[in-house]
This record gives sequence, structure tokens and C-alpha cells, in this order.
Amino acid sequence: MGGFGISSEVDLLLVQDLQLVEQTCSLAHVAFDDEAVANFFDDQVDAGLRPEQFGRIWIHTHPGDCPLPSLTDEKTFARVFGRSDWAVMFILARTGQKYARLKFNVGPTAEYEIPVKQDYAHTFAGCDPESWEDEYLSHVHPQHNRRLLQSAFDQTADFDWEEDWLFAENELKGEQI
Repeated sequence: MGGFGISSEVDLLLVQDLQLVEQTCSLAHVAFDDEAVANFFDDQVDAGLRPEQFGRIWIHTHPGDCPLPSLTDEKTFARVFGRSDWAVMFILARTGQKYARLKFNVGPTAEYEIPVKQDYAHTFAGCDPESWEDEYLSHVHPQHNRRLLQSAFDQTADFDWEEDWLFAENELKGEQI
């Protein structure tokens, strides 16, 4: 899944909130709904935020233990954020490992892997796990296999996205539940 980091007005790398938009996800893919992204941008501008505060930090997850960007991540980052003055790609792996890279696209272009830390010195009014779950369930939707020709495995597989996710991931790691 993915979303946009909303940052402080005075420190653009201090993420104060994460906003999900409508998206369809699989274990290895996420697709944001274009209209939802446009509406998110409109809502943020209407709320008085500048694009640097809500449209420069791309946050997404990886299902395993590796937070390093995939080739798809790299292509998406270049395509979507390549015209911004600067942008950050932040990846959180399922195991808690983190990766963040700041890229400057103007002047002498450069990119740097940057450290990630939780800053408890700042207040965080949005701590409401119940509303986070509601936001997740209303915005993040599983991708259904829509191929015309399915493999025999795909035809017989009865994968329940919510119930079988943990089992499938642990099975890949060789763990028993």
C-alpha cells in the first residue's frame, strides 16, 4: 500500500501525517486511483497547504523484510516525482526495516539515502488506530486477478486477502503459524 507524507510547514522532512488515497494492491503492486490523487491534492490546497508539504514524500510498504526499492519503485519515482524540485521515496518493509532517499531534480541534481527516525519531541494529534484501520479498509482494495487465461493454480486457488495474508507470508519464510 502507499500514500503521501504530509509534512510540517517549517520542516518539510518532518512527516506529521500519512494520507492514503484510493488504491488497488497486490502482494507486489499498488495502483493509485488518479481521480483520488487529484482530489487529495485539491483538498490539501483548500486546507492551506503547499504542494511541498503534501506531494513530495511518497510512502509505501513492501510485503517482506527488504525495504530496498524495486525496479518498479525506481521507475515510478522517476516518472511521478521526476519533475518536482525534490522528492522523497520512503519504504517500510513488513518487518519494520526502513529506507528513505531524498532526490533533488533541479540545479546540480543529486540523491542521498537519508536516515529515518521517530521524533517524539513533536506532538502527534492523529494517534487513533481505530480510525487508521477504517481509513485503510476504505481506501486500500485487493487487486483481483483479471487475466483471461489463468494457470491451473490460479483457477483453483481460493486466497482470502485478509485471512490468508499472514499465513502466506509466514509460509514463504518457512514459519509455522
